[in-house]
Amino acid sequence: MGADTSAALGVSEVSGKVAADDPGVIDLFAVLAYGEISAFYRLAEEAKLSPTLRGKVAVAKMAGAEMDHFKTLEQALAARGVDVFDAMAPFVRALDAYHASTDPSTWLESMVKFYVGDGIAADFYTEIADALAPEVSEVVRDVLAETSHSEFVVEEVRTAVAQNRSERDRLTLWGRRLLGEAITQAQYVMAQRDELTDLVLTATGDLNGIATLFERMQNSHAERMTVLGLG
Repeated sequence: MGADTSAALGVSEVSGKVAADDPGVIDLFAVLAYGEISAFYRLAEEAKLSPTLRGKVAVAKMAGAEMDHFKTLEQALAARGVDVFDAMAPFVRALDAYHASTDPSTWLESMVKFYVGDGIAADFYTEIADALAPEVSEVVRDVLAETSHSEFVVEEVRTAVAQNRSERDRLTLWGRRLLGEAITQAQYVMAQRDELTDLVLTATGDLNGIATLFERMQNSHAERMTVLGLG
């Protein structure tokens, strides 16, 4: 690959990775940032659904972790001379639409959405991170790192569905809906933002690579559902 072609694709000729100054990196940080701040407010609101104080505290800790991730992304954008609020603006509509269409009505739906829904997003961005310059990949992996809080979610859901078959069936359908909505919104976001689309294409190789990525996301989703006792 020649130097001119590499530059056009946003690929570093030295490392073979997506260049740290690729225009799509700002969009990537921005969509992640809005995802984190949305998760913070969502978890703070949904803590009220918990039937126990233990649950409320666990969700509060999750929310705190999301805010820490947002701050990391805010700093990463600031280091590039970009205002986080300006950068996030193009992604508000799509992510708000996802949350509006997957608004949990029960405590268990909320827990499944946290574990499975956030996992879907993490799979997507972690796969892309493999093709990013190290300094960019480090930020992405940092804000997507799973925490011990997910163990609480698994315990809550597994216990509930083991005791109630109808609850298990209902949450299984809920998990499928989360997957469908997440993929739909991911495709919508990429269609709206050329820089982000180019970054994903560069990271995955081509349209077939994106299709393969979505297939792997579905496989990971099935594994998470099994962990929750919903497989």
